[in-house]
This record gives sequence, C-alpha cells and structure tokens, in this order.
Amino acid sequence: MHESNSLRVRNPCGGGHGPCGCSCRPDARARELIATLHLTELKGESGYLGIIGDSAQKAQIDGRPLKIQSQVYYMLTREKPVNYLHWLASDDTHILIEGGPVDYFIFHPDGHVDKFVLGRAVTAGQRPVVAVPGGCWKALRLQPGASYALMANALSPEWTADRVKIGAGAAWVSQYAGKAPWATGANLKSLIGPNWKQ
Repeated sequence: MHESNSLRVRNPCGGGHGPCGCSCRPDARARELIATLHLTELKGESGYLGIIGDSAQKAQIDGRPLKIQSQVYYMLTREKPVNYLHWLASDDTHILIEGGPVDYFIFHPDGHVDKFVLGRAVTAGQRPVVAVPGGCWKALRLQPGASYALMANALSPEWTADRVKIGAGAAWVSQYAGKAPWATGANLKSLIGPNWKQ
C-alpha cells in the first residue's frame, strides 16, 4: 500500500469543551487539518479531499485491471457542510476520524433508503464507520452545531472518474420520495443541491 500524509489526532470531540476536555477553537482546528493534510476543495460533490494512497494489488473489474483499493481523507466544514448526492460503482467505507456527527443518507438500487449518523455516540445509535455497497447513491450532511468532520474513505476497487455520477433530477426524486419520513421531496432536492439535472 502506498501512503502519503500523516495525521495526529488531537481533538476527538471535534472542538469546544467536549468529552475530551479540549478548549481549542473548532474552526481553527478545521483549517489546521486542511493545511496539514493538504486537503483541496472537491468540485461537484463539495467538501475537501486529500489522497492517502492506494493498493499495489490489482484485479480484473469489468474487463480491465483496477487497484483493489484506494484511500482518501474527506472533510466537511461549516462552510461546506454537505457532500452532495453522488453514485459510486465502488464499495465505499467512511471512517470518522475527528469531529461530527454527520447524517449519512444512502439510496439503494432496489429503491429502499437508509439513514445513519456517523458519530462517536455509539450507545445513542451513532456509528463510527458506515459502509456503503457499490451501486448506491449517497449524500452526507454535517449536523447543525457540528463544526467539521474529518473522515477516511476506503474505496474498493479504486475510484475512477468514469465510475462516478454526480447529481440527479426529478425522476430520481420520484423514485425515492416517501421511502422514509426524512425522504421528502424538499430534502432530496437539497441533497442534490447545485447538481440538479433537468
């Protein structure tokens, strides 16, 4: 596995006077992480992205060799609180490193939906890890009151530009609207955001 960048977790509660007793300013911490991990603005989906590495092993996927896995850092902040709706061919596992919580919306190809909270309060039903099967649509939203969330993503097989779709339109909203109390037309459109397709 090839690896770049390093991370020293100082503030597991995400800033403020949390359970770890820290008193750092969360917005300053977010800026520090962006600079330290060389995160850059992610176009389309929004948020911040940084490459960690990828696998040296390959497998034949859909008739071509792909690396078995790639890994990235991904971050949401108060200024960029939404990871807008997108579809990935790869399995995608999100691991919370610091901050949060984050609402995680998953839309399966058979029409059913899931919503999880990526967070550290496991006894309250939150999950520090969310695994999404390939072929699903998904979106993430930083919860109100949270300053930032730093995650690691493991994608298997590796991410490639031709195996991702960003945004959707009325047909997609019709497919998933009403499948859960939170799956209102207005909320689904907000998860699509600026990537609405006519």
